[in-house]
Amino acid sequence: MNPYASPNAYQESAVLTASPGQLVVMLYDGILKFLRQADLAIGEDRIEATNERLARAEAIITELHATLDLSQGKIAENLEGIYVFWKRMLWEIRRDRDREKLARLLVMVRELRDAWAVIATQAA
Repeated sequence: MNPYASPNAYQESAVLTASPGQLVVMLYDGILKFLRQADLAIGEDRIEATNERLARAEAIITELHATLDLSQGKIAENLEGIYVFWKRMLWEIRRDRDREKLARLLVMVRELRDAWAVIATQAA
């Protein structure tokens, strides 16, 4: 490993060279990371950290939602419904500090992430 290269440089390189499908997978990975961090923060009763991590996950979901091309048909429409549902779940998790609901959201995000990973691999 180059001692002069920062971890951010590697991450930047991965993003710049990724296919569109791989970028979507990376975004889902980000959502999962922030949801797991939020779960830990809820368990430790760190309200500010919980809210910040949930907000970061929500920002990624908002970006995924904003980039949907609804003229592409049913899949885009279904994804829109999923993203709206996830954002509502995040609001409820934030309000209630509901770790069970957070666990269900993690499963849903992981399943969709894994589906995108298969698509990205097949497209490569």
